Amino acid sequence: MKKKKAKAPFEGLRVLDLSRVLAGPYATMMLAEMGAEIIKIEMPVTGDDSRHFGPFINGKSGYFSSINRGKKSITLNLKKEEGLQVFRELLKTADIVVENYRPGTTKKLGIDFEALKKIKKDIIYAACSGFGHSGPLSTFPAYDMIVQAMGGIMSITGEAGGQPVRVGTSVGDITAALFTVNGISAALYHREKTGEGAFIDVAMLDSQVAILENAIVRYVTSGESPTPLGTRHPSITPFQGFTTKDSYIIIAAGNDRLWEALCRALKREELLDSDDYKTNDLRTENHDKLIPELEKTILSKTTQEWMDILSDAKVPSSPINDVSGVFANPQVKARNMLVSTRDSKGKDLPMAGNPVKMNILEDKSTRVPAPDLGENTEEILKSIGYDDKKIKTLKEHGVI
Repeated sequence: MKKKKAKAPFEGLRVLDLSRVLAGPYATMMLAEMGAEIIKIEMPVTGDDSRHFGPFINGKSGYFSSINRGKKSITLNLKKEEGLQVFRELLKTADIVVENYRPGTTKKLGIDFEALKKIKKDIIYAACSGFGHSGPLSTFPAYDMIVQAMGGIMSITGEAGGQPVRVGTSVGDITAALFTVNGISAALYHREKTGEGAFIDVAMLDSQVAILENAIVRYVTSGESPTPLGTRHPSITPFQGFTTKDSYIIIAAGNDRLWEALCRALKREELLDSDDYKTNDLRTENHDKLIPELEKTILSKTTQEWMDILSDAKVPSSPINDVSGVFANPQVKARNMLVSTRDSKGKDLPMAGNPVKMNILEDKSTRVPAPDLGENTEEILKSIGYDDKKIKTLKEHGVI
C-alpha cells in the first residue's frame, strides 16, 4: 500500500500577518516554512516599509524578498471602516494573527485581542513589540539597535578595552521573532487541548535579556558588569580566535582532554607540565600568560594547515568564514541551508534555508518567492465571498 504523504506540521493553518520590517515577518516566514498559509496584510500603494530597503534585484528589495518568501499579499487600509470589515471577515477563516505594532495601536483600530476574540473565540494573537504590552516603556519606539543597547548585549560585544559594538545581525528582531514562533507553537498545543485561544506578548528587550546567558551569572556572582573580550570566552580557556600565517582561526578546547590534545597537536607538550595550566580554571586565571605562548606557535602555519592538524587531533576548530566562505561550506550545502527563489524575470535569488529539519517536513531546495504588493488581493477576497463588483468598489474607495 502506498504511504500517505506526510503533511507539514502547520499545514491547514491560516495566519493573518499584520507585521512589517523584520521581527514579525521573520516569525511568519518561519510559520510558512512549517506549512502555514500566511496572508500578509499591507497598506495600499506603500506596503511593508522593507519593500523599499536595498539592495534591489530587478527592481525588488532583496531584503524584503528574503524574509517574506512563501506568503500571499493583500492590500487593505485598516484606517477605513470598510477595510476593517474585510479584516473581520478574514478573521473568521484564520487561526493566528501576528502583529508588531506599537502597543495600543490595534486597540485604537478596534482589532486588538479582546476585540478579535469576540469574533473568533479561539484566535491566537501574537504581538511582537519593542518593549511589550506592560511596563513604563511599553509605548517607547524601538529598533534592533535600541534593544541591543538597552538589553546589555552591546556592552559585552567587541574587542577588550574597545567601544561597545552592535552584533553583526539584527539579533534584537530575530531573537524576538523566534520566541514569537515558540509562543505560537505552545498556544496551538494549548488550543488543541482546551479549545481556547491565547494572547502572546513578546518583547524585543525581554528577548535580549533572555539570551544574556553567562553574563547575568557573572554579574550576580562578582558584582561587576562583564565587559567585551573579543573572541575570548569568559570562563573557558583556550576558547577564542587566533591569528594564523594567512588569516584567522577559532580554537575551542572546552575541557582538559581537549587541552591535552591541542598541546600535542601544536607540539607544545611542555605546556602540559606547567602548574599554571593544569585545569581550566587555572588556564582562565592565567590566560594573559598562556595566550601569547599559543599565538606565537599558531602564527607559524596557515589556517588550512592548522585545520588539517587540529581536525586529525579532534580539537574543535574553524576558520572565521566571511559570507562567501559560508556559501562554499560543504556542511551548509549538505544541510540545504542555501535555497533559492526565482523572480518573475527568471532570476534566482539565493537565501538562507530552514534550520528546522523534520521527517514530516519536505525540505525543498527552492521556495515560492515573496509576493508583489497586493498580488493575491482578489483571490483572497473572492475566497471569503466578495464578488467583482464589491472588489471594484473597495478599489474605488481606496480600501485595497
